[in-house]
Amino acid sequence: MRFEIMRLDETDGTAVDSTVVDAASVNGIVQQAAAIGQRLWIRPAETPVS
Repeated sequence: MRFEIMRLDETDGTAVDSTVVDAASVNGIVQQAAAIGQRLWIRPAETPVS
């Protein structure tokens, strides 16, 4: 499964940038964000229909 992770602006909470990663990478990104107090929004990435 893949997830979209968006980094949020500290002032108004709007998405600043986003990346799509596999499930194995989510924990590392969350740990890094927590260490510096960064706000994230994580949701399942939309998968294209074949």
